[in-house]
Amino acid sequence: MENIQVQQQEKTGVHQKVTKVAVAYGDGIGPEIMEATLKILNAAGANIEPERIEIGEKVYLSGNSAGIEKSAWETINKNKIILKAPITTPQGKGYKSLNVTLRKSLGLFANVRPVNAYAPYVETNFAGMDVVIVRENEEDLYAGIEHQQTQDVVQCLKLITRPGCEKIVRYAFEYAKVYGRKKVTCMVKDNIMKLTDGLFHNVFKEIAAEYPEIESNAEIIDIGSARLAAHPERYDVIVTSNLYGDIISDIAAEIAGSVGMAGSANIGTNVAMFEAIHGSAPDIAGQKIANPSGLLNAAIMMLSHVGKTDIADTIKNAWLTTLEQGYHTADVFQDEITKELVSTSEFADFVIQNLGNKPNNLPVSNLSSGKGTIKIPAYVRKEQKQELVGVDVFINWKGTNPNIIGEALSKIDSFHMKLKMITNRGVKVYPEGMQETYCTDHWRCRFVDIDSRIEGKLVYNTLNFETIVALLSKLHNEGFEVIKTENLYEFDGKRAFSLGQGE
Repeated sequence: MENIQVQQQEKTGVHQKVTKVAVAYGDGIGPEIMEATLKILNAAGANIEPERIEIGEKVYLSGNSAGIEKSAWETINKNKIILKAPITTPQGKGYKSLNVTLRKSLGLFANVRPVNAYAPYVETNFAGMDVVIVRENEEDLYAGIEHQQTQDVVQCLKLITRPGCEKIVRYAFEYAKVYGRKKVTCMVKDNIMKLTDGLFHNVFKEIAAEYPEIESNAEIIDIGSARLAAHPERYDVIVTSNLYGDIISDIAAEIAGSVGMAGSANIGTNVAMFEAIHGSAPDIAGQKIANPSGLLNAAIMMLSHVGKTDIADTIKNAWLTTLEQGYHTADVFQDEITKELVSTSEFADFVIQNLGNKPNNLPVSNLSSGKGTIKIPAYVRKEQKQELVGVDVFINWKGTNPNIIGEALSKIDSFHMKLKMITNRGVKVYPEGMQETYCTDHWRCRFVDIDSRIEGKLVYNTLNFETIVALLSKLHNEGFEVIKTENLYEFDGKRAFSLGQGE
């Protein structure tokens, strides 16, 4: 059993223990808000020992395409905790996102974003909003595997894994259990992506059954996003995959009042990273007007993670009190509410002055009441019978009439293989396609065993891989440009590939 995140203070005097943290000051407004945040942590007695690491724009532009030096990796691996200000990835030069690199390289599988409204001190239409979004952080389309395959078509691979689904879904339920949350909602698009999002949804249902005390439901991501934007009070904890989570967490932060207020945690088995959800805002860098609240809230989550929940509560309550008193940075300024417009450092000073105070109107932070440890069991693979039953051959062909390529492929004399269908952009165009379907130069041609039943109830016979190799050789010799193949499998007799639209 892997203990991922401690939510209670289990050791006497844990708050007095020095916590070594790899600190990235970031780019743009990053250094300003980091200085303010560390100043507050120090004043609160958090006992944080920061060790600075250099990552981001300067490292990129120095010639390091990864945006991070080897020494920074060493510091991270030593300290296991990262507090990171926003960084800038130079545009237009093919640089990979360092944020994604950090999350995937360090196994930070869970992105946790609590989103709260702070009405009336921060303008919002949803005064009671209190939602936690738990986003899978390593896979999905963010695997970043893309190819241009033909003149007309590029592809991006969506990778969803069972171990990835199990970890993030269980984390969401364990989080709800530890923090006393009542409901977990899964958001997917499995009405279309029946295998990838279908796997996520199925795992959710399996794990939800282990937590009968927590309400659970699933929603299609498009209507779910709309409902979240209109009625956030209906949601408690939301768990979803990488891309959907990226989108809805920003939606949630925006409708709560300000993206600049929210922090996030990136949790792995051995390492955790804490950051504001907003960007580096280079347009206001150096003007001393940036709001440090997002990074400060991330630091509060960091303190909770390492067991210093009493200090986390002290800082959070001081911050809430400061909001109530009307000391606001420019991004949340309101004529009727704001008492004084303050700079980044001045805001930090007011938070420090309020250490030990609690808000009168906003909910008091009580992280120290959390009970237990989030536990994620090691993944155990369940062996299945895997049988090869066909192959999708993707062909680059400049023609536009599917009947021409279909008839040509049907005539190919390849040992024990026959053409079942052709799709273009997922739509069946041969046999019996629609004249109106627009076709590109990217053709998915499905071949199966010659004795397979392809009409009525489908029955696929097993194949030898050598048969597929012979087919590919034959296609090449006949002048067809094969650009990609996908083997078709059944697992325990169940079809593990999608049908064509209209098939």
